[in-house]
Amino acid sequence: MRIANILAQRQTFSFEIFPPRGDLPVEQAMSIAAQMAAQHPDWISVTFSAGGSGNSGATGAIAAQIQAEARTNALAHLTCLGSSRADVDTFVEELAAHGVENVLALRGDRAPGREAIDFEHASDLIAHLKASAPQLCIGAACYPEGHVEASSLAADIEQIKAKQDAGADFLVTQLFFDNELFYRFREACVRARIKIPIVVGIMPFTSTKQIQRMAFTCGASIPAAVIKRLIAAGEDPQSQANAGIEYACEQLRDLAANGVDGLHIYSMNKPSVARATHDALVECGYLA
Repeated sequence: MRIANILAQRQTFSFEIFPPRGDLPVEQAMSIAAQMAAQHPDWISVTFSAGGSGNSGATGAIAAQIQAEARTNALAHLTCLGSSRADVDTFVEELAAHGVENVLALRGDRAPGREAIDFEHASDLIAHLKASAPQLCIGAACYPEGHVEASSLAADIEQIKAKQDAGADFLVTQLFFDNELFYRFREACVRARIKIPIVVGIMPFTSTKQIQRMAFTCGASIPAAVIKRLIAAGEDPQSQANAGIEYACEQLRDLAANGVDGLHIYSMNKPSVARATHDALVECGYLA
């Protein structure tokens, strides 16, 4: 089912299989996806492009298996830096052959040897997909604190508007740890006449090192409330993980109460994190 159609009906809840490095074996990915599917998400997104490693040839196969075996909608990531139109068309044909109709169209991280061939920006990829594969439902990324390469948040919002104008059907945010930043961002998008749904992406951090790495990579600020939780957790890994999951659940409950279009969990391949966030949203009435 097209994700845009689900978003038109209700607030959504979804997970992401997001390997922090390298490729994830198909069998392991499917085991993780099956456990996440037990929480009845509206979709599970599949990415193998973290850290600039590029799209794995297994992405389409895993997305297809999520739909066929886990009976859950799949959202396949597609990055365009280093890819030609022919590369993109081949990937889309693979998805179509397996009935996958949702893609998250991304530029991808810059890395040595990964230069633009036919697509300089995500909006270029979106326009191509809209013209060449009209059956696709196309998601795009957005950044509540601005992309790390953007000169300003206002300039970045102009890029988001370009993605909408190119044909994006919905947006998914990068992670953030301060909900007020998102609410201000949402208001700015309204002023910029960005009308497509904005699904909020939240990452429950599970260690001090992880949150430092992700904040540095994504440009997300770490509020004092998070730092205090980590100090209180001390050096114990389980205490750090518990603090991160608890904080994320508080974020999610607040976002749900403030009428976001959808909640997307960057679970870092941890089914226990998926269950905890699901349970927190059942508790607050966001999920049945």
